[in-house]
Amino acid sequence: MREDFRAIYDNPAGTRRAVISRGRKNAKTTESAMLLLLHLAGPEARPNSQMFSAAQSREQAAVLFELAAKMVRMSETLSQFVGIRDTAKQLYCQELGTLYRALSAEASTAFGLSPVLTIHDELGQVRGPRSPLYEALETATAAQEAPLSIIISTQAPTDEDLLSVLIDDARGGHDPRTVLRLATADEDADPFHADTIRQANPAFDVFMNREEVLSMAEDARRMPSREAEFRNLVLNQRIESHSPYVARAVWNANAGQPAAEIGDAPVYVGLDLSAVSDLTALVEVVPLGDEWHVYPTFWLPESGLVERSRKDRVPYDVWAKKGHLTLTPGATVDYDYVADHMAELHRRRNVQAVAFDRWNMRFLRPYLEKTLPEDELAKWSGFGQGFQSMSPALRSLDGLMLKESLRHGGHPVLAMCAANSVVKADPAGNRKLVKVGPNKRIDGMIALAMAVAIAETHEPVERRASVYEERGVMVL
Repeated sequence: MREDFRAIYDNPAGTRRAVISRGRKNAKTTESAMLLLLHLAGPEARPNSQMFSAAQSREQAAVLFELAAKMVRMSETLSQFVGIRDTAKQLYCQELGTLYRALSAEASTAFGLSPVLTIHDELGQVRGPRSPLYEALETATAAQEAPLSIIISTQAPTDEDLLSVLIDDARGGHDPRTVLRLATADEDADPFHADTIRQANPAFDVFMNREEVLSMAEDARRMPSREAEFRNLVLNQRIESHSPYVARAVWNANAGQPAAEIGDAPVYVGLDLSAVSDLTALVEVVPLGDEWHVYPTFWLPESGLVERSRKDRVPYDVWAKKGHLTLTPGATVDYDYVADHMAELHRRRNVQAVAFDRWNMRFLRPYLEKTLPEDELAKWSGFGQGFQSMSPALRSLDGLMLKESLRHGGHPVLAMCAANSVVKADPAGNRKLVKVGPNKRIDGMIALAMAVAIAETHEPVERRASVYEERGVMVL
């Protein structure tokens, strides 16, 4: 903690934001309370200033307030200067005019405030890259000369979560006013060894119950279902507690950039139409030698985009601006856009086969019949979404990823779909992909699995040159 304080307050550039992350039960909330009192009535106090702590739940907000209040009550000196309002979760110093209040995730209560100090407690609980409460408090500091934000939390599970975005930005060293204090276990180390646990837990040899922590490690060793939780909460690693279909390390190992030009190479397509108001995914797969190049396309309705981003906790609007996502006018995905894109794809590339989810295909087919010639439409075939069809598809996809043969370019929407995908097995051991939650999209991974499956079972057909290419244009 002393090192944290030195890093924050002895920074030559001055500190605007500090991110402190370590495993659970390392007294992070205690440290938050100390920082709070330092600015409320200590040497960092500024007369008539406001301080806030932000938590994702009322219970967590109450924990920090109650701990700070307990410190005040136990200190003869502090109790002379700091008043406590238990029902409002407030501390105040009348002599300095300073005020602290604990806030939970009702973002509307954060507007109109002007904090000089904000402590974001357990920000790792935020799923996705956005939090209305975090944004409301961080945009409320413009009137302050030198505001300070301190984030104290165990790591979030995925790279796309808000805390992970902030940690990665701090790691980049873009702003000298950002301090990063990260204690995390090496991913390649034995996760159950005391030395590995010690890396993420500075208090392991100080006040933590070593026996209890090592017992947790043994439980995780014996029961694989508990390993992800142990790695995330104790080793402070970014690990999904639901064990996604593809591990993050494996997915990243296949993130090479696909070829910019593929010439006349055979192209295989997977299309998942989903509902017209949700994400529609098309994935092209192009085998070139030992590498399989992946080209995803995604559509989403433009209407209600901000609300959908907030509901799904993913930055659809940002992805759309960066060209990773195509928006269609209105509240639904107009299948005209999909049909026109497919017609252009058939004209531009050597499409060998298209695998599609039969659900909703009856709505797209009339558009395709107007835009595609019969010989191209004959390349389309329905692909079942049950265990019988998807299990061999996943087996093929497994093999490619384990050999690091895919080149998906780290496409963010496809990466989101991969992180949201978990495997469901039937009694015979057959598998299919399902969502980890109701608002989690996996359409891109379904389309990728279908494209890979049809590519492995389809015999490439040599593309016949156009009659106009063979003889030229005749002029009468």
